[in-house]
Amino acid sequence: MRTLRSFTGLLSLAAFVSVSAQAATWTLSAGESSVIFHYAYEDVPGQGEFRNVEATFDIDAANPGACAINVSIPIAEIYVDTSEVKEYLLDVDMFNAAAFPTASFQANQCRLESGSAFVADGQLTIRDKTHPISFPFTLGMEMQDGRPRFNLTSEVTVNRLDFDVGTGWWSDTVALPNEIRIEVNVYSQ
Repeated sequence: MRTLRSFTGLLSLAAFVSVSAQAATWTLSAGESSVIFHYAYEDVPGQGEFRNVEATFDIDAANPGACAINVSIPIAEIYVDTSEVKEYLLDVDMFNAAAFPTASFQANQCRLESGSAFVADGQLTIRDKTHPISFPFTLGMEMQDGRPRFNLTSEVTVNRLDFDVGTGWWSDTVALPNEIRIEVNVYSQ
């Protein structure tokens, strides 16, 4: 089974190397992509979505060290299931969307871990606070309408207090844990 998995990974890498020479820069297909965040408040799980995310990706499997990933997240476009929760998230003590309307992730270096598994070493900026982050992702390739495109999936945990998301009463990690899980499933166009 391990040999089959390794062989499948090599085939995936070979396919990606062959199409990466055709198109170096990919953009996010917003209608098919999702960036979901998971949290808990007083032990009740919740989730939301960052919508209208814009991103460009230069990922060459033959030279992953030279990758470039640029992601822009409009904070006001957060979607949650209640308007009350959205108001809290956009408020001055949380994301403070009026003062800090955009979050971003930028990476200029990737590592090929195995098969189609990569890690992008970059900088995450939220509320003008920037911290290094290693962003693990899996890259799949497929053909759509005769053209290659990728599907990038990832799961990463971010500590919200590193970025001052949750000041004042919201800095309490008993009611609202520090760890926020982000789940990414994006397609190129």
